[in-house]
Amino acid sequence: MKDDSDKNRTRKTKKVLAIASGGGHWVQLLRLRPAFEGCKVIYATTKENYACDLEAGAEFYVVPDCNRWEKWKLVKGSLSILKLIITQKPDIVVSTGAAPGFLAIRFAKLFGKKTIWLDSIANAEELSLSGQKAKNSCDMWMTQWEHLAKVDGPIYRGNILGD
Repeated sequence: MKDDSDKNRTRKTKKVLAIASGGGHWVQLLRLRPAFEGCKVIYATTKENYACDLEAGAEFYVVPDCNRWEKWKLVKGSLSILKLIITQKPDIVVSTGAAPGFLAIRFAKLFGKKTIWLDSIANAEELSLSGQKAKNSCDMWMTQWEHLAKVDGPIYRGNILGD
């Protein structure tokens, strides 16, 4: 009979894709790092110079920035993010927004992966468009504003404002 230490050794380390657009979305995603402890984390964002925000050796990918107004960039971004999901095979995808995070959540769900959306703290009056659309693709759909939480989601568990 195996003891608990044998079970812990054979338990698979979860692979997390943490993806967000630049600016505040990226900053908020980085503030979630303590939640990823014990996981293999792959980071993806839209700015190459953001690699310096991570610890040495962190796995980091750049995806094209895209939005609903620039259709060609949306197609290019979609293909890049789909390729990332297929090649990296994350168990969980976490995003704080915006369009690249939404696309990653949608594609991950198509492959049966767990997904978490945390809408940006900047969206104080209503959820972002990506946040609204993410609802049907998320295992956990969250807001950082208590007054935006509803019985049927998104849920509120605090915010990640930081220092």
